[in-house]
Amino acid sequence: MVKDKLDIIYEDKELIVVNKPAHMLTIATEDEKVNTLYHKVYEYLKRKNKSNKVFIVHRLDRDTSGIVLFAKNQKLKELLQNDWNNCAITREYIAVVEGYVDPVKQTIKEYLKETKTLLTYATDDSSGKEAITEYEVIKRSKAFSTLKINIKTGRKNQIRVAMQNINHPIIGDKKYGSTKNPLRRICLHALKLEIIHPISKKVYTFETRHPREFAIFEQ
Repeated sequence: MVKDKLDIIYEDKELIVVNKPAHMLTIATEDEKVNTLYHKVYEYLKRKNKSNKVFIVHRLDRDTSGIVLFAKNQKLKELLQNDWNNCAITREYIAVVEGYVDPVKQTIKEYLKETKTLLTYATDDSSGKEAITEYEVIKRSKAFSTLKINIKTGRKNQIRVAMQNINHPIIGDKKYGSTKNPLRRICLHALKLEIIHPISKKVYTFETRHPREFAIFEQ
């Protein structure tokens, strides 16, 4: 993605879907207000029409790339957010993780909590937030495995924690146990999002390609 140029996957009167690059925040923090996906989408829509508005529906971690959905009106944004686990019927990711993953398919069910330093961790305490992560191996070798991952819940860092807890951290994810970082990014990408529109009940499917840089793991 060229600087300041959005990679727009889909746009209509109600929705805009963008392929977020790695190393970019979805929304602003105290330290970064401008270099965010939200700000760039906001500026893009304001250039088209000064009365346009935009609302973030969900977010990705800074170093995760892929599909992010925005709503163009507050009512739709609230309807989607309030029932996100049911509206978002498919949330598919691709991840490259350390080591030879076995078994080839698994469903990981955990309860997640967060430390005061904002580190997410799994606990046996069911008072934590339930996280359900499914993976399937696409390709594997002794050094790494490429996985297709589907999440049934949308918890903070849930894929990253799940991979760490099966001893196959995502490559580049130092925060959750990775010791390798050949691409200088976390090798996690939101590949596909399928939603049911909360009002019209129409099903929308949004997809991106695998990140080009992940091809080094295919050699």
